[in-house]
Amino acid sequence: MRGDYETVIGLEVHVELATKTKIFCGCSTAFGGEPNSHTCPVCTGMPGALPVLNRQVLEYAVAVGLATGCEITRDSKFDRKNYFYPDNPQNYQISQLYLPICRNGKVEIETGSGKKFVGIHEIHMEEDAGKLIHDERFQCSLVDHNRSGVPLIEIVSEPDMRSAEEVIAYLEKLRMLIRYLGASDCKLQEGSMRADVNLSVREAGKEELGTRTEMKNLNSFRAIIHAVENERERQIGLLAEGNSVVSETRRWDENKGCSYAMRSKEDARDYRYFPDPDLMPVHVSEEMLGEILAKQPEFRTEKIERFKREYDIPEYDIDIITESKQMADLFEETAALGGQPKKVSNWLMGETLRLLKERNMDAEDIRFSPGHLAALLSLVESKAITGSVAKEVFEKMFEEDVDPEVYVEERGLKTVYDEGRLREAVEKVLEENPRSAADYKGGKQRAIGFLVGQTMKAMKGKADPEQVNRMLREMLG
Repeated sequence: MRGDYETVIGLEVHVELATKTKIFCGCSTAFGGEPNSHTCPVCTGMPGALPVLNRQVLEYAVAVGLATGCEITRDSKFDRKNYFYPDNPQNYQISQLYLPICRNGKVEIETGSGKKFVGIHEIHMEEDAGKLIHDERFQCSLVDHNRSGVPLIEIVSEPDMRSAEEVIAYLEKLRMLIRYLGASDCKLQEGSMRADVNLSVREAGKEELGTRTEMKNLNSFRAIIHAVENERERQIGLLAEGNSVVSETRRWDENKGCSYAMRSKEDARDYRYFPDPDLMPVHVSEEMLGEILAKQPEFRTEKIERFKREYDIPEYDIDIITESKQMADLFEETAALGGQPKKVSNWLMGETLRLLKERNMDAEDIRFSPGHLAALLSLVESKAITGSVAKEVFEKMFEEDVDPEVYVEERGLKTVYDEGRLREAVEKVLEENPRSAADYKGGKQRAIGFLVGQTMKAMKGKADPEQVNRMLREMLG
């Protein structure tokens, strides 16, 4: 709400599915690759090439529908959406208009204003288009068809959201559910999750919807927040001045912090949908539905409740760990191998999240095994290595999933308990830092911390800090 106006928002969310091959052919869906290297006659629209539906696409679409409380359409079909654009090799897109695979679902979101449900109007399967690459140097546009035919589901919400905060909560909930299913990595920066925002404003208390605009292909939460807030203010400004909002498609420019009109919706071409004659109708049998339902994972809500019952760790830890199925599974498997639950969660929330953030990675990108994490925790617990060495080993394990026991042994990183070597190091540190030694003797207890640090540095982190602390205090009287 702003003044006497209410914002009404619905989303169309496109999600690239995590299949190894495309929706209607056997070409790779791997991100990247040389332009036009993941192509064949089917996905480049060659005459006479016939599409065949990838079964995994159907299974993922049904799984997402079940996770979002949708009704599954037992008999659906594909349609051709006809339009002409350079990145659309067939001059039509295979999609689902009349009988989408999923309908009438809902997901629960939570914001600072409380909990609410956002309705899912439908989920349909379709193929992605190619990608236009604009070459400024030669003033031309090139077409890369690697993305042509990559399988998508489009999740169309009801206009139930009222703020940018609710939009982000809805997207985060969808992303979490889809990642738990393993149906997509939902990486906005790689385009595997994109959102079109349909937004209108109306006078508070009115039932009739205002004129909506659509902002296409927003691929970051930051851009979505800015686009929603900017478009809301723009429309309210128009209405407050007595002007009308034009129904149009707009493009958000994140660098300039504003949107601009692309085309009018009133003048939008008729897509002339008709049933695809090359694809058979899709039947979801009772047996298939049962198989997909049986594969549904334990989702976050249930996992949180179980973790509270089974593990003696704070609720804060549980909330962080269960945000990602990869992280939750890693926690459980490491704990099952003998890792103390709280210490496992400490390493996941501390060093693991730090390294993920530094490297701009997601939890789904973690590659080290539960066995290696459990082995590292065992080395720390037995005091075979110090905390500083453990962090060094963990960083290597994070990068290459090395065996921590082998790594420590080969590099001689085990904790040194030799009193003679330690005494030599302590004596040298005291000799080089007489001021700190005098400060400690004069009653400044914090000076001991500096001396411990210097000794640990001299021992290359391989001394037991408790032993160092004790020996320093003894030698300082």
